[in-house]
Amino acid sequence: MMDGSSSPLMELRNVAKRFGDRSHDGLKNINISLMHGETLAIAGSSGSGKTTLARLVMRLTRPDEGSIHLLGQDITHMGGGALRRMRPRFQMVFQDPLAAFNPRANVKRILEDPLRIHGFASKSEYGDILAQTLERVGLGTQYLQRLPLELSGGQRQRVAIARAILTKPQLIVLDEPVSALDVSVRAQILNLLLDLQAETRVSYLFISHDLAVVRAFANRMIVMEEGRIAEEGYTEEVLANPQANATQVLIDAVPRLVI
Repeated sequence: MMDGSSSPLMELRNVAKRFGDRSHDGLKNINISLMHGETLAIAGSSGSGKTTLARLVMRLTRPDEGSIHLLGQDITHMGGGALRRMRPRFQMVFQDPLAAFNPRANVKRILEDPLRIHGFASKSEYGDILAQTLERVGLGTQYLQRLPLELSGGQRQRVAIARAILTKPQLIVLDEPVSALDVSVRAQILNLLLDLQAETRVSYLFISHDLAVVRAFANRMIVMEEGRIAEEGYTEEVLANPQANATQVLIDAVPRLVI
């Protein structure tokens, strides 16, 4: 769902990223735009550059060439206080939330940290905010005292989503967020994300290798191959009439996908 705003929420302009002196690796000439309230999927096989792209968007690393723009601001070389002030506006949900959590911190601490770090509320307000946020992702306050290892995979991913939405971001990068989950739990998490998008008009950059999931979730898609954009377009059109060999390979890898 898009909100009709004519200016992109996020843009990558001629972005390249190299690793060491291996000029054939990394990303080359990446141009991407993401609109407000839109879901854009980045699909590709392992090693195609999907995760590198996610890390660049999140400013966990910097491009060697090109620029990254968020909400009209060039964040390519932004640092210090300016970047900290922007951080609440773009968040990430990882494939393995267990690896992204402090295993010794309970859910209460995991969710309080963003509020404290970004100064989003006074400490006296934490309880109400956490209760409301957990309710939005289908969990109750009885989970606050649990450690990550005491949660199921689906529950951990719900906590990860709760942490991501606490700062009311305009963009969430989803890096294979359901690939480690059972099929039934996968559908629940995708439906949760769609409901949150309908409520808040948040934009998603959705990283995946699974075209069945991409088809169910994304408005548009980009297929990457060896660090380049091999194909892009509206999801249904790309899947109905693939132009790139990389797209066909992904389709063939999902035999139950009906094109």
